[in-house]
Amino acid sequence: MTSKVYFMDARSDSADTSLIAKTLTVFDAAGLDKLVNEGDVVAIKVHCGEWNSSAYLRPVYARALADRIKELGGRPFVCDTTTQTYNPYGSRATELDLLETASRNGFNATTLNCPFICADGYVGTSDYRVDIPEGYILKEAFVAQAIAAADVMIALTHFKGHGMGVIGGALKNLGIGAQSKRGKFNVHMGRHPKYGAGDAIDFHPESFAGKEKDPDWTILEDCCPLSLFEVTDNDELKWEREKCINCLGCMGIMNPRGIFRPNLENFDATDAAIADGALGVVKAVGPDRVGFVTVAVDVSPKCDCAGFSDVPIVPHLGVFASTDPVAIDQACVDAAQHAPGIPGSLAEEVGVDAPGDRKFDLAGSSIEGASEQTTINTAVVNGLGVREHELIHVERAGAEKFRFPLDRRPTRQRFAKLFEKFQPFPFDRYDTRGFNRLPEVDLDAVKGHGGPTVDPHSHADAPYHGDGAWHPGMEEAAGHSGMNPTDSDKAGTPAGDD
Repeated sequence: MTSKVYFMDARSDSADTSLIAKTLTVFDAAGLDKLVNEGDVVAIKVHCGEWNSSAYLRPVYARALADRIKELGGRPFVCDTTTQTYNPYGSRATELDLLETASRNGFNATTLNCPFICADGYVGTSDYRVDIPEGYILKEAFVAQAIAAADVMIALTHFKGHGMGVIGGALKNLGIGAQSKRGKFNVHMGRHPKYGAGDAIDFHPESFAGKEKDPDWTILEDCCPLSLFEVTDNDELKWEREKCINCLGCMGIMNPRGIFRPNLENFDATDAAIADGALGVVKAVGPDRVGFVTVAVDVSPKCDCAGFSDVPIVPHLGVFASTDPVAIDQACVDAAQHAPGIPGSLAEEVGVDAPGDRKFDLAGSSIEGASEQTTINTAVVNGLGVREHELIHVERAGAEKFRFPLDRRPTRQRFAKLFEKFQPFPFDRYDTRGFNRLPEVDLDAVKGHGGPTVDPHSHADAPYHGDGAWHPGMEEAAGHSGMNPTDSDKAGTPAGDD
């Protein structure tokens, strides 16, 4: 079996080849417009970006898609979900945090022309449980309630790397991003007897340097929402690891100090579970009611859930659309593999910058040994989709389709009467030429890459005439130019706009 993935590259030279236009073009070409019936509530699942990240998709992509869904008779909303407390200072861990961060990043009802909502409620417990007996490791998923309640879901995904998932594609957008907070604990192996952090991580409390040598030692206790870490009076670090729920909030604190040594199996199991979580979302909404649009631009090595965005590891790849999340992720991974790495990026730093190099195993993952294929392969095994795909290059849809829609009149029809009343060009000045300018200057003198070939001048001394020489007197300057100012202009500085 082969799935179809519709594709347009990232080059642009016209209105209908802008990345916004291409997003809508592949959406229609893949038949995703056929998913939307009159009156359908349509969830557009995005990643709104962490506080101070910058590589997330610009809100205009979601806005354009929401407008298209309205044209089809649907009722769209754009959404994201709360995160685990995977950072002591995370910016999307509650609904309030999420909405504030999303709005700062440009995701709100005004910019999107539809509501932006937190799909799993204030704490992240508003969800819908789905049985997934087909799952490779998970047998149930907890899908964000608003997504499960929608008639249709469109996963609008920014393709990039991911520290734990290795790649951040359509599967991750569902398998993590569309899970409730409860669902995220499930996918991240919270309290799993073999793969959970409490059972799998190598703990080295002797690596704690002590309060005196570690002035920020209180964060060792404060990073855990369950207060499972304690620094004793005699500088011993204790951890009730048997109670750990795998929120990940301690990882960025313990790993750099050598207190934790990351466990590859925990990463691998999570990556497999992402595929099962994605399957749960598709089952909750309906296998024939979910579509995927992936914009592979600003391909940063780490996820948009980081509070920063590094140099992209490959150039813009293009826009993809499909009804198969496995095939679309594989198409993106293949495109990145065939692309050259960007000089100065992490891809170059770790030596995977040549075309043909697998980019994300080293430039995406935070641990050596993880694979960009784990989630994709698991989603094949659980029946969600197939890797084999036909990449269909979509033709541009025509500039007329993407003209400014709010006023389709050409220039004369729009502005002739306006310019009669409010003429912006000052024809009454300088013999209808409008402005005080020299008639000719040596332009070649300022084009050289080594600097100008005429001397600098000071406006305090005299007017400059562009020929490297000084010409005293405004009257002489006006006569030299052949542009005579009006009497009011002679009396002072030329007037500005009224």
